[in-house]
Parts: sequence; C-alpha cells; structure tokens
Amino acid sequence: MNTIKDSNGERPKKTRVDFSVVIPTYNRGNLISRALNSVQKQTYQAREIIVVDDGSSDGTARILKQLFPEVRYYYQRHSGVSAARNYGIQKSKSQWIALLDSDDAWHPEKLQSQAIAISDNPKVKLIHTNEHWFRNGKRIQQKKHHQKFGGMIFEKCLPLCIISPSSAVIRRDVFDNIGLFDESLKACEDYEFWLRFCVREPVVFVDQPLVQKYGGHDDQLSRRTTGLDRYRIKSLQTLLESGVLDHQQRSQTTAMLLNKLGIYISGVMKRGRLQEAFEYASSATKSINMSYNLN
Repeated sequence: MNTIKDSNGERPKKTRVDFSVVIPTYNRGNLISRALNSVQKQTYQAREIIVVDDGSSDGTARILKQLFPEVRYYYQRHSGVSAARNYGIQKSKSQWIALLDSDDAWHPEKLQSQAIAISDNPKVKLIHTNEHWFRNGKRIQQKKHHQKFGGMIFEKCLPLCIISPSSAVIRRDVFDNIGLFDESLKACEDYEFWLRFCVREPVVFVDQPLVQKYGGHDDQLSRRTTGLDRYRIKSLQTLLESGVLDHQQRSQTTAMLLNKLGIYISGVMKRGRLQEAFEYASSATKSINMSYNLN
C-alpha cells in the first residue's frame, strides 16, 4: 500500500487513496510513451492505468503491447475524446480518477502531492495543479488570464478553461452526481464539465507545476477545431437551462454568454453568414429566458 510522504518525510498513517489513471488517445503512438513513462515514474503509484484508444490506425495497440503490457487497454470506434475519456472512467475501479491527455506528462511527485492534498482535505472532490507549458519543444509562459485558483472558482471558470484535464484528479462519485463529459461537444468539453462541477463544489489547487503540457503538434484538438467559442456558447446555454444556478451565478453566466455571443456574431456577420448570426442570437435568447423562468 502506498504511504503518503511530505517534505518532512513519511507520514505515520497509510493512505486509502487509490488512483485510476485514464488516458484517451487517438493516433498518438509517437507521443503516448512519454505520458505513460511519466505515470510509471510516479513516487506514488496508481492502482491502475487505463488507455482508451479512440480508433487509432498508427500502431498504438502494438506499441502498448510491446512496451506497456501492464496497461489496461481498450479500443473503440473513433467517437471523440469525451467518449474515450468517459469509457475509461466507467471501466476504472478506484475511488479517484486521475486524467491525463496522451500528449502531456506528469512530474514524478504529481500523484504524491495530490494524495497529500486529499488527506488534508477529506471532503474535497477535485484537486488540480499548476503546470508548465511547452510549444514546439520550448517552454512558454502562461498569460495572466490562465492563472489557476482554488476554492469556489465558478466565476473564474466562465471566460475560459482554467483547469487542465491532465492536472485534475476527481472523486468518482462526482460522475454519478453530475454526469460524465459531454460527448456532443467536439471541443471545450472540459470547459463545460468544470463549469458544471464548480457551480456546486470548491476545488483544491496545488500551486506547483506538476504537469508538462505540450502544444504545437498538428493533431492538437485546439488547432484542428475552429470557432472554439461556439462550444463555449453552447456550454453556457446548457448551464443556464439546467436550473442549478442561483441568482448571482445566473447573472454571471448570462453576462458571459452575451459577451461571447457578441464576439462570435460579429465574426460571422463579417463573413456574410447572417442566418447563422440570427440563429445563435435566437437560441441564446431562449436559453436566457428559460433560465429566468426556472428560478
């Protein structure tokens, strides 16, 4: 059984924290070894490692069989990152789910630090960490609006995603209570999930760069998906229609929806897509009206 250690050495009690690592992947046979090696090098070992292959055709299965035979490997028809991530969560056996994207990697003490945070905060349901960003092999600085926080951070989550999936560990009963990742979203599915969680619960933030987040490669989802604000707008509308927001949260969400909607409509009108602009404005108005009728 793993024991929790801190900077003063090993703590006398043994942890009951078990982690299932869930890694969705699609045609990243050239990258996934880096992710898996970083999991294997953890000072606090996970109970299991699950890789869900979302229809890869690049020999990912062969690489895993040869180099990582201990990994629980599942293959599914190409259905998107949310479907793969959800499948892995459903197959997992631990109380805590540790998410990792197949193009990212962990610092060796990542799970150790989060196990300590769980022990220190027994009622917590989500813990995330800081991260270092790399693009095309070079370290880059995060901008101020990417700053991470702990506590009740719902309002801070509204502009953009400030929790990296690769940094998060989530108690499995969260998925029973609020559902899994939205498989209808081609992008920003993490943004939608964090909003759905943070409207109800606080998070714990470990302010250490325990994740190496890599970008710049051609298959990166944010590079392949255009008009990301479309998915943020849809996420905000879904939240407004859910009926879970209090008065302040509803006002904050409505303001952010109108902000993003204005930017998006301005863009599509410049391209002459007037019907699309009208449809987005009409749909958002219905969501706002529904939200106020529900409360």
